[in-house]
Amino acid sequence: MAKKYSDDLKLTVVREYQEGRLGIRPLAKRHGIKSKSVVGRWIKVYERFGSEGLKRKKNNKSYSVQFKLDVLSFMKRTGSSETETALQFGITEPTIIGRWK
Repeated sequence: MAKKYSDDLKLTVVREYQEGRLGIRPLAKRHGIKSKSVVGRWIKVYERFGSEGLKRKKNNKSYSVQFKLDVLSFMKRTGSSETETALQFGITEPTIIGRWK
């Protein structure tokens, strides 16, 4: 299971990145985040949805089977990453697409 990071940590890391003092890899290391791709995903989600996009959702959103198929079809057709696809469809948690696959 993926590690759960606090909403405050996510926002702190993104803001430090935006200040331009550290890159993604050094920020991940500084904050004990094992994967720089997690930090990159937070940055992209923040840029698209703002701080609300980084907050852990209290209620799991339910997606229809057709929506899931459309998302997966788009990803396959375009070669987009999970993060790029999620941003295209307004999904704030890109990792959910991996579970659909």
